[in-house]
Amino acid sequence: MLKTILATAAVGACLTTTALAQTTLDTVIERGRLICGASQGTPGFGAPDDDGYWRGLDVETCRAVAVAVLDDKDAVDFVPLSGQQRIPALQTGEIDILPRTLTWTLQRDGNGINFTTPNYYEFTGFMMPKSLEITKVEDMVGASVCVQTGSTTELVVNDTSTKNGLDLQPVVFDNTTAARQAFFSGRCDALITDAGALASVRATMADNPDDYVIFPATPYMDALTPAVRHGDDQWMDIVTWSIQALIAAEAFGITQDNIDSFAETEDPRIRRFLGLDPGNGSALGLSEDFAYRIVKALGNYGEMFDRNVGGGSPLKLERGRNALFSDGGLMFPLAFQ
Repeated sequence: MLKTILATAAVGACLTTTALAQTTLDTVIERGRLICGASQGTPGFGAPDDDGYWRGLDVETCRAVAVAVLDDKDAVDFVPLSGQQRIPALQTGEIDILPRTLTWTLQRDGNGINFTTPNYYEFTGFMMPKSLEITKVEDMVGASVCVQTGSTTELVVNDTSTKNGLDLQPVVFDNTTAARQAFFSGRCDALITDAGALASVRATMADNPDDYVIFPATPYMDALTPAVRHGDDQWMDIVTWSIQALIAAEAFGITQDNIDSFAETEDPRIRRFLGLDPGNGSALGLSEDFAYRIVKALGNYGEMFDRNVGGGSPLKLERGRNALFSDGGLMFPLAFQ
C-alpha cells in the first residue's frame, strides 16, 4: 500500500512539474529576445557584416520567427556554433532555434530534435582547385578531404569513398573556419560541405574564385531545415508556420512592397493568411496578423533568397530546387486555413 501511495505521489509531482514548466514561447516572450544558433561565418547564409549586424538566409529565418513572436526582427541574439556544438546547444536549451545549415536526417530527428520546414534544398559538394583537373567524384582516387566533425559530411566522405572505391583520406577539423583555412593553405585536395556554403566560401575566401570548381559529392538532394527541441509542439508549429509564411507569400504574389494593397482582397485564402479573417494566429498562440508582419518586415522567400544568396548577392546562386513548385522547384506552401 505504501509503495502504491509513493508511486502515485511521484507521478503527481511529475505531472505538476510538467504543468508548471514554461513553454518556449513563454520563455522567449518573458526574455524579450529570441536566441538562434548560427554558423561560424558563412556569408549569404549566416555571418555578421562589417558593422556586426547578422545577415543571411538562415539569419532571416530566425528574424521571421522574432517578428511573429516579438514583432521585432532585431530582437534576436545569434550564437555561433560549430558542427559538434549545434545540436547539444539546442537540446540543452542554450538556443531556441537551430537554423544553421542543418540537414534533416532520420537519426537526428529521432534523437532529441524536431525539424520544422526546409528553408533551403542543396546537394553536398566537393570543392577542388581547377589545377588538379578533377571535376567528378569518380576521379578523386586517394584525394585528401578537409571535413568538419559533427556534420553529415563525415558520413558522406566515407560513403562516397566506399561506394566508388576511392580511398579518400579525411582530414578532420572541429570547426568550419579551420577546415576552410586548411583547404586554402593546400593541406587538403578537397573541401566538402553543402554546395551553397562552398559557393560562399569560394566567393569570400579564395584569392581568385575562378581557380576552384564545385561538383556534387552524391546524386542526392538534402533538405536543410531549421530545428527545435523535442517536447514543445506549439513552438515547433510557430517556427514551421513562420517559415511557411515566407513561402506562401511568394506563391500568393505578395511582396514587402505590395502587401498593403491586398487589404481589400476577397480571396479567402489570402484573407486568412493576412489575418483579415481570424483563426490562424490564435491557433498558434500568436496575433492574427503574424504572417502579414513577417512579410512586411522581411518580404517573401524569393526576396529573401535573392538578396542573400541569389542575383542580388555576391553569390549569384540560381534558384534551382529552391524555386516554387510552380516554377519547377521544391518550395511548396502549406495551406493557411
